[in-house]
Amino acid sequence: QALFYSALRCAREMVSTDDGSKNLIRVINNRLSALSFHIREYYWVDMKKINEIYRYKTEEYSHDAINKFNIYPEQIPSWLADWIPDKGGYLIGNLQPAHMDFRFFSLGNLWAIVSSLATQKQAEGILNLIETKWDDIVANMPLKICYPALEYEEWRIITGCDPKNTPWSYHNGGSWPTLLWQFTLACIKMGRPDLARRAVEAVEKRLSDDKWPEYYDTRTGRFIGKQSRLYQTWTIAGFLSSKMLLDCPEMASILICDEDLELLEGCACGLSNSARIKCSRRAARSQVLV
Repeated sequence: QALFYSALRCAREMVSTDDGSKNLIRVINNRLSALSFHIREYYWVDMKKINEIYRYKTEEYSHDAINKFNIYPEQIPSWLADWIPDKGGYLIGNLQPAHMDFRFFSLGNLWAIVSSLATQKQAEGILNLIETKWDDIVANMPLKICYPALEYEEWRIITGCDPKNTPWSYHNGGSWPTLLWQFTLACIKMGRPDLARRAVEAVEKRLSDDKWPEYYDTRTGRFIGKQSRLYQTWTIAGFLSSKMLLDCPEMASILICDEDLELLEGCACGLSNSARIKCSRRAARSQVLV
């Protein structure tokens, strides 16, 4: 979703504005508006939101229903209640009727910051969560592709006992150094280069000594991945890009999208008429204009 949103933003920039392209631009704007509203309203979780889900009533059927996707409170995984910090939050992995995937996916959350899919407050919350849960998401090698890993029965059912995606390996909780440059980009955008510098300095010597692996295994990223290829271009490029961005942070501007005020103006969600829910898009606009 985050990559699609970013691709649409970039595509709109490349379309020349004339009579022949007006309809195309309108279609892109409509898709951007719908997508940003959906992700900001329904994918965001923090302590307050999780507590709200914990108290959900089910089988609500109306336009102003709080539990629009009929999520059962029992779906909140046991690890999440103790893991979510008091300050901070993130965009969940997936959402569909009667099901939420509460795992934290690094790429989607980082790119939501970079592309402004997340609001200013949400972007700050994502970085706050990464900082607070540094030992889980960064640890010995940035960054976990997702957290936590699927284990036991979940691993057997969802991955089909995939031997490459065993717990804390590869796409199932492995650590991917190529995500470092995207983390750096998000940190620069949010005025937190200190976090990116901390991650870069932690792995500067190790990546070279380990011959630039594709990914790392174990909960804290201590082992080179069991099927990891060495001298990976994107591992090397990710590290070098992070160093260059930290040395010349103004270069980040070519890769960053700011909040689109026109999309905020075009909100047609109807939440403004409800006293029970406040639209995040209006809140985002107030954050930008302060």
